[in-house]
Amino acid sequence: MPITVVGSIAYDTVKTPFGARERMLGGAAVHFALAASFFDEVRVVGPVGEDFGEEQLAVLRARNIDVSDVERIEGGKTFFWQGEYGWDLNSRETLDTQLGVFEGFAPKLSEQSRSSDVLFLANIQPDLQREVRSQLPQARFVALDSMNLWIDIARDSLVAAIADVDCVILNDAELRQLTGKPNLVSAAREVLSWSSAESAAGGRGRGPSVIVAKQGEYGAALITREGFFALPAYPLESVIDPTGAGDTFAGGLVGYIAAHPGEKLSDELLRRAMAHATVLASFNVEEFGTERITRLTGKEIVARIGELHAMTQFSGASLELRG
Repeated sequence: MPITVVGSIAYDTVKTPFGARERMLGGAAVHFALAASFFDEVRVVGPVGEDFGEEQLAVLRARNIDVSDVERIEGGKTFFWQGEYGWDLNSRETLDTQLGVFEGFAPKLSEQSRSSDVLFLANIQPDLQREVRSQLPQARFVALDSMNLWIDIARDSLVAAIADVDCVILNDAELRQLTGKPNLVSAAREVLSWSSAESAAGGRGRGPSVIVAKQGEYGAALITREGFFALPAYPLESVIDPTGAGDTFAGGLVGYIAAHPGEKLSDELLRRAMAHATVLASFNVEEFGTERITRLTGKEIVARIGELHAMTQFSGASLELRG
C-alpha cells in the first residue's frame, strides 16, 4: 500500500578510511524511499534548494518514486552534511552542517500524499512529526525515527509524537536516553506503555506497539508486547560507508509491512520485515551513499535473505544437561 515519507533531502560529503565523496545524494527521506521502493509505491515530501539538480531527482524517479511533493525553494540551498568516519565505523565526526531550506521546513502534503496508508516520519522536529501525523488520520501503519538532539531539547514534544504512532525506530542508546531506563528491554517496555490522549479517549491514536532498536554492526532488536526478537547484522568483509544505513533499514522494514496490507501486524510479519530491513542495510554500507542501492536488484535481495535465514537458524533439539 502507498507509503509517504517526510524528511530530509540532502547533499552529503563523506570521508571514510576507504575513500571519500563530495556532495553526494543523501538525506533520510532519500535513503528510506530507495529501500522502500522495492516493496511498494513511495511518495517523498521534503525541501530542496535551487542547487538541487534534476540528475538527483532522476535517481528517485528511476525507482518509480513519486517526487511531486519535493518542494524546490527559490534562492535556497539544499541541506548539507559533512562527516568523517575513522576505523570504527560505528562512530563519526560531524564536520559541517548547513540546514539551508531544511531550517524553515514546513511540510506541504498533496492530497495524494495524505491518502497514503503508510507513513514514515523521518528525523525531523517532533512538532512537525505530530503535524504531519494529524494529516493522515486514517493511515494503517505509522512509524517514527528521531535522534538524541530532540530528546535533549524537545523531549515532551517527542513523547507526544511517539504516543500517536505504531512503530518507533531508534538506536538503543537513544531509547535508554529517552526513557532513563538502564537497558534496552526495560526502555522499550516503557515506550510501549505510552499512548496518546486520543487513544485513552477511544479516539484515533493507540500508542506504539512496535519498538525497533538499531544496533549498528551488531544488528537490530524488535520488542513488542508479545515478545522479543533480534537479528545480527549481515556479515560483510567490506564495509565502505554506513551513511544512511539506518534510514535504509527503516525503508526495508516499513516497505515490507506496506507490501502486506491484508496480513495482521503479527510478530511473524515483523520478523520477516526485520530480515528484509537488515539485508537492505547491508547492501547500503557496501558503497558510498546511495551508490549500491541504486544498482540493487530484487534478485540480489532475495538471495541474501536466504543466506541470512540459513545463518540465523538452528535446531531446537538440546542435550540433556547435568545438574
